[in-house]
Amino acid sequence: MTVDAPLTFKNGAVMNNRFMLAPMTNTQSHEDGTLSDEEYHWLTMRAKGGFGLSMTCAAHVQFIGKGFSGQLGIYDDAQIEGHQRLVNGIKAHDSLAVIQLHHAGMRTPQDLIGEQPVCPSPIEKHNARGLSLEEVYRLRDDFITAAVRAQKSGYDGVEVHGAHGYILTQFLSADINKRDDQYGGCLENRARLLFEIIDGVRTNCGKDFLLGVRLSPERFGMQLSEVKTVCKQLINQHDIDFLDISLWDVFKQPEEEQHQNKSLLKHFAELDYKDVKWTVAGKINTAKDVSDILNAGVDFVSIGRSAILHHDFPKKVIADPNFEPTKLPVTTDYLLSEGLSYKFVTYMKRWPNFVK
Repeated sequence: MTVDAPLTFKNGAVMNNRFMLAPMTNTQSHEDGTLSDEEYHWLTMRAKGGFGLSMTCAAHVQFIGKGFSGQLGIYDDAQIEGHQRLVNGIKAHDSLAVIQLHHAGMRTPQDLIGEQPVCPSPIEKHNARGLSLEEVYRLRDDFITAAVRAQKSGYDGVEVHGAHGYILTQFLSADINKRDDQYGGCLENRARLLFEIIDGVRTNCGKDFLLGVRLSPERFGMQLSEVKTVCKQLINQHDIDFLDISLWDVFKQPEEEQHQNKSLLKHFAELDYKDVKWTVAGKINTAKDVSDILNAGVDFVSIGRSAILHHDFPKKVIADPNFEPTKLPVTTDYLLSEGLSYKFVTYMKRWPNFVK
């Protein structure tokens, strides 16, 4: 498959190539969740650089779900104006504008919200309190309301963040979720919240609104077989347009011994996606990596690290099938020239051997 081939989702939305900007924490927006000029610049520069789909960082759907300082929010109508500006900036470059809906749950730093973080059930390690049933209903409704807000802002669609140990993972995980009501216990109950959110977004936003889900196998008590089951149910029983599987590393073997007969990627490639498109993320760094992943049957690739290093990574790969990103570490000045702000560069210094 060629990297510059257009991709049409079942709702009719068209990506003009096979590159998605991965949703990346960048700590650049204002503390009240409104868009900053720095976040606008970072994202629109990637749209201009050729990403067929530009996804925002994780945007929290409740104030108490804030996962990091400088996080973009979508929990208040006061944030809509900034989102409208961002959408217009992304779409000006023929890129699909998609926002990721997020709630950090137990991973919310207490000092950011001034109260105990929340979790499906109490968890001492994170000093998190369990949600009441009423609060679970409110959480569901706030995800759906955030999607409606995103549609009002002009986004082409939303991705519901069910990966990386955030609140929807916390509900899915038998290790973390110890509830004894309809949202805990068997997998059907642990997945109920995710499915109710998906169905609610579809009902409220309609058929034409792009709807995706991000899931990750492994870590945070996620079992590969259960994640695959959830994927199958999303494909067969819930009206989604794409699945975003974050594999941590697309070339790795599963951690669970009983599944090591094939690669993690192959486990997901064997699912019958029907008319649902799928993407993967995790160490897709070079043009060869992109080609290998698309040839493995994946519909489009999610690019993180190489998108930080090259705002125009898609254009570079389309022009040169042997393209490799600049070697690490890079200087602060280099990253500033690629559209990162000082705040984002400071965040990138947490990554080993990334910034000189």
